[in-house]
Amino acid sequence: MRQRENMKSTLQKYVTIVFGVVLVAFAISVFYTPNKIVSGGVSGVSTIFYHMLGVQPGLSFAVINILLLALAWKFLGFVFVKDTILGAALLSLFVQLFSYLPPLTTDVFLASIFGAVFYGAGVGLALIEGASTGGTDILSRLVQKAFPHVKIGSILMLVDALVILLSLIVFKTINLALYGILALFVASFSINLLISKLNVSKLAFVVTDKGEEISKFLVSHSPRGVTIIESVGAYTMEKNEVLLCALKENELPRFQEEILRIDGKAFIIYSESTTIVGNGFRVFK
Repeated sequence: MRQRENMKSTLQKYVTIVFGVVLVAFAISVFYTPNKIVSGGVSGVSTIFYHMLGVQPGLSFAVINILLLALAWKFLGFVFVKDTILGAALLSLFVQLFSYLPPLTTDVFLASIFGAVFYGAGVGLALIEGASTGGTDILSRLVQKAFPHVKIGSILMLVDALVILLSLIVFKTINLALYGILALFVASFSINLLISKLNVSKLAFVVTDKGEEISKFLVSHSPRGVTIIESVGAYTMEKNEVLLCALKENELPRFQEEILRIDGKAFIIYSESTTIVGNGFRVFK
């Protein structure tokens, strides 16, 4: 049973990484590169190389990432490098494949907004699985290793700003640089929003006089623990229990159904928790 769960978890992890890479590659190929939008990172450098030297984006991605992976191997370890090699290799491949598609829009403003949303979502999905799409994502992880309380999105914003400055020097067009900054802000916001949403969990407070029966059922039929707090109702002055349980949002419907099945008079209160550490909960950074 445990082996099957581990296999399912591993499969889900790599599906998430691949999907994130596809989103990033799509954003670069059909929004950023054809519209000369440089929002930072290797995508920005590849866009500059493509319009200045005619170098295919897939090739420039591969060369730059090979150099950066050497640093990742030394400071971030084999696991990160393994997943980053997967992400970087697939990104180079998909960027090249998607480059044969026509741009979805020639409106630079729309390309900046929608490209940034796809880009940020893709990078965020890769990062929460401990992987990377390569490029400045590797640099941001190196910085976060030294300063663990700094958000990934903020680090990316700082590093990528230098690439936008380079685009201003190369293209000599302030409008393109401003669109690049806009795309950078939207992408960074998307990354932070995605990661913060994944950290949000629910706290359930259940007032019941069948606390022992409910807690035994929950402990034996779910991965979550339960804390029983003795309480007294102020109106009736009768003794009862308050059950405290931390849950993921997708676990709420079944949790509530089972509680009410055992005690139809149970009083349930849900509150939102921004971060829960330990006991099966994972903190995404």
